[in-house]
Amino acid sequence: MRRLITYLVRFAVILIGYIVASLAASAFLNVLFLAHLGYTPQHPEPAATASLYFSVPFVALFVAYFAFIPAAAVILIAEVLGRRDWLFYALGGAVIALVFLGFVYHIAAANFEVTETRAGLAVIGSGMVGGIFYWLSAGRSAGRWRREPLLSPES
Repeated sequence: MRRLITYLVRFAVILIGYIVASLAASAFLNVLFLAHLGYTPQHPEPAATASLYFSVPFVALFVAYFAFIPAAAVILIAEVLGRRDWLFYALGGAVIALVFLGFVYHIAAANFEVTETRAGLAVIGSGMVGGIFYWLSAGRSAGRWRREPLLSPES
């Protein structure tokens, strides 16, 4: 029973980490988009700042949707191998972004093809940011569920 609870808690931590990573990648994309449009912190516009409250979670839904399968593979590899270093997760996020870009490139009917180099690099950067935030929230304890539990004092 203890092992089942350990697995359920770890699954919840992974799910929360994925949500945090999706929000971080979305926030990074939003900040890059606003910077591209000329938004500067020295001259804040209330409409642009307030729009982030809606656009970050909204874009995070798309980030989470498109990155789910490659992220599940990276998370599974990290859990099985017990990888706990931030670089693994940053590079894993970059690989997830590259898989997404490859998927978008090969879909002929897609209206959102990424042809500009800066846009592709922004997606790769957001994948790396998402990977680092996943590491901060869930990756630092990857693989700990595999260790044998300590003997209880009663036995």
